[in-house]
Amino acid sequence: MIGLDTSHVPAFVGILNNPKAEGDVAGIKVVAGYPGGTDLPASKDRVAKFTEAIRAKGVEIVDSIPQLLEKVDVVMLESVDGRIHLQEATQVIKAGKPLWIDKPVAGSLADAIVIFELAKQHHVPVFSSSSLRFGAEIQGLRHSAELGAVTGAATWGPCSASPGMPDLFFYGIHGVEPLYTLMGTGCQTVTRAVSPQVDYVTGVWKDGRVGAYRGIRKGKASMGAMVFGANAILPVAKAGDYNDLCREIAKFFKSGTAPVSAEETIEIFAFMEAADESKRQNGAPVALADVLAKAKAEAAAKLKE
Repeated sequence: MIGLDTSHVPAFVGILNNPKAEGDVAGIKVVAGYPGGTDLPASKDRVAKFTEAIRAKGVEIVDSIPQLLEKVDVVMLESVDGRIHLQEATQVIKAGKPLWIDKPVAGSLADAIVIFELAKQHHVPVFSSSSLRFGAEIQGLRHSAELGAVTGAATWGPCSASPGMPDLFFYGIHGVEPLYTLMGTGCQTVTRAVSPQVDYVTGVWKDGRVGAYRGIRKGKASMGAMVFGANAILPVAKAGDYNDLCREIAKFFKSGTAPVSAEETIEIFAFMEAADESKRQNGAPVALADVLAKAKAEAAAKLKE
């Protein structure tokens, strides 16, 4: 593990290093961790606590990423500050180690594009995802005869932001990822309404379907979804949890096949970047194609460095 500054770290170690682990997670064990960390309060105020928590569970703590890479077959990049993910992921990818990146995949859309391009160039499997994607209810509704074809969806949840990154990258991803799980790719334009209590982000897909994410900052802020189908309108009562996510990560490490494509993850982050651009333009519609074109130009420049 790289970046021991999130509560995900002891939670994932508890699941993967459980001696009674069965099924897909059996045989996957966290053996080494590099603390990392940045000046972000969510990082610097927690890294020591979570580092000691997994040290107490038998995980070896090392002083650098190169030192960690000598001891492991695969890597979980956990750093809570997405701004350093590109720098950390680059070392892992160039070492040829399969890599799972905790949310957000990067601190910018351009950095996300660079990570996946480097992975492609070095033939290294990489994926990133929120845990909410893999819940049985959400997965089941994607191909539900009761629901029929998905005609639209609305998701919601808390959306605290983090300095230096687009607003939705830090926590809004937990609502946008299920939206894409249900709707699929193909969003063309995004608009965003903002108030002190809530963000409301609406996407229009190329086939005319509409999907929306409600980011809640005041009042009850549990996560949920409503799915509109050809045959029914159904709620999602339970999203995915860490057990669901760890199972998918373990399957990925064993197979080398990512359950979420690079293209979908990049579009998800383009959706969130477009939401920021819409906010800057006072709620005007923003085309994902425009946002992606700008980010790809930035990414190309980074790849030449």
